Amino acid sequence: MEKKNPAAFAASNEKVSNENLGVLLGLVRGELVRDIEAEMAELGMDLRFNQFLIIKRLALIGPMSATELARAVELDGGAMTRQLDQLEKKGYLRRCPHEQDRRALRIELTEAGTAVWNQLSDCNDRVLAAAQRSLNDVEKNQLHEYLARVLRALRDKT
Repeated sequence: MEKKNPAAFAASNEKVSNENLGVLLGLVRGELVRDIEAEMAELGMDLRFNQFLIIKRLALIGPMSATELARAVELDGGAMTRQLDQLEKKGYLRRCPHEQDRRALRIELTEAGTAVWNQLSDCNDRVLAAAQRSLNDVEKNQLHEYLARVLRALRDKT
């Protein structure tokens, strides 16, 4: 993973502390995306962040429809179809008939997809640990709780 220049980091740190919550969350997400993509490139994996998310969701939750998967990774239908086509071509997933609804398909990881996830989960853990390295355990728990509360507030439309 690329190391940050300490002087540039200190200068940018001042600017970041003045940002609003929305901008700050976007900046954090952008850094996580870049770091995960850099780790995947170091491993020789030709994957983009959205493909990483798709593999992660299937590995952690199990088979699901393309619509459910699109919702889980926040992609529109067309973008999801393109990503699934690319991952299927790489041999990481397959589309299988749904057990109850023969018109529907379930997306599931192949053995190769599961093997890729086993490598990617370590990458995911390293990037998230690095992102939180300046926090102690109490602060990590507080950050998680605060973000969960913000998410619940945003989802609560009442």
